[in-house]
Amino acid sequence: MTVDVKKAAKLLKENDNIIILSHQNPDGDTLGSGFALFYALKKMGKKVRHECENEVPKKFLFLSDGIKNDSFSDGFTVTVDVADIKLLGDGLKEKYEGKIDLAIDHHISHREFSPLLLLEDRAAACEIVFSVIKELGVPIDKRIADCLYVGIATDTGCFRYTNTTAHTHLCASELIELGADNGEINRLMFETKTRTYAKLEKLALSSLEMYFDDKCALMCVTAEMFRLSGSDETECDGISALPRQIEGVLVGVTVREKAENEYKISVRTNEPIDACEICAKLGGGGHARASGCTVNGTLDEVKRIILKTVKESL
Repeated sequence: MTVDVKKAAKLLKENDNIIILSHQNPDGDTLGSGFALFYALKKMGKKVRHECENEVPKKFLFLSDGIKNDSFSDGFTVTVDVADIKLLGDGLKEKYEGKIDLAIDHHISHREFSPLLLLEDRAAACEIVFSVIKELGVPIDKRIADCLYVGIATDTGCFRYTNTTAHTHLCASELIELGADNGEINRLMFETKTRTYAKLEKLALSSLEMYFDDKCALMCVTAEMFRLSGSDETECDGISALPRQIEGVLVGVTVREKAENEYKISVRTNEPIDACEICAKLGGGGHARASGCTVNGTLDEVKRIILKTVKESL
């Protein structure tokens, strides 16, 4: 059943023990949403626990300084920015499948896994969580504002992507007025690279291949590249944007090795190509300009599969 912001806030008010779940390989939006909601509920005197399959990436650690999970067994369980229950990761999926009470999400490709769903087509889940926190009546301090701004800024590529709307800018403006340190956050998110990530980016770009009259750019990130660079999954969110940045490219594809014969595919597109449509054919989903899926096989097999699907869309 779909609920609105008022109903979601009412449910949170009625429950004293609340569990917040973020998706695996967490990005700024799932963490910003989760941490902002955590801090707001703690202000209300609730017992709260935030869980994620993976550790918080280093660049987001400043947001989690005040996260101290309360100890309790059962609670009202909420997911934030989770489009499919499998995106929680195997551990949390096994632990919470059938026990999630409310999903807060902004993906139009959302696959329902909870009895209650707050779904709005926004640039970031943080836009929705911002509305929920205001409906809760919690004063938004700098820490909460920083969390929400991080989610909005990262999911819009610092307001460059076509998912950015007037509503997105209004939210960001209000958050800055409430104390969000937009200048420092933008510097950390978009202008700072670790040395290990810089090495990984160089290796990945060396794998770049062009297809279909240069309308598709494909890049690979292998386990060997992670080993040689010293980088890891927590650092490479931004790498998926690189292939699409090439002039004339309509579809940018990043093939990232997850395990033996298992690859995560990130698709970034320019108009008129729909990234979600491409990934949905392979069991994934996301947004019109940014989507993902997982494909099994050898690297060559995976490349053939994704390129066949891209060719159909082109």
